Amino acid sequence: MTQYFLTVPHDTSEAPTMASMDPAELEAAIAAVGRLNTALQEAGAFVHAGGLHPPATAVTVDATGAEPKHIDGPFVEASQYVGGFWIINAPDREAALNWAEQCSAATGSRIEVRALQDGPE
Repeated sequence: MTQYFLTVPHDTSEAPTMASMDPAELEAAIAAVGRLNTALQEAGAFVHAGGLHPPATAVTVDATGAEPKHIDGPFVEASQYVGGFWIINAPDREAALNWAEQCSAATGSRIEVRALQDGPE
């Protein structure tokens, strides 16, 4: 079974976090995502999920030179970023897309779907 990375894109101008959401909207969103996560678990598709803080909180680590460097900020400037994600097991792309549709409905956001690469044999 293939694992898929389902990501929730955010516009950097929004920089949404749970702390910045209206409490009623946050409660509804948590309930919708909770129902989705339960469905994923019951189907044996759930691997892991999480929300990410905005890119401004990132630290980029570069240990490719003589001395490791820690650089405040994301590794690339972009107009959009990943705000949350699921990693799921799905038998095929169509099943992953079906779960992504449900993720999109639960979050009220677009969802990007990408298969994880298989390791070397």
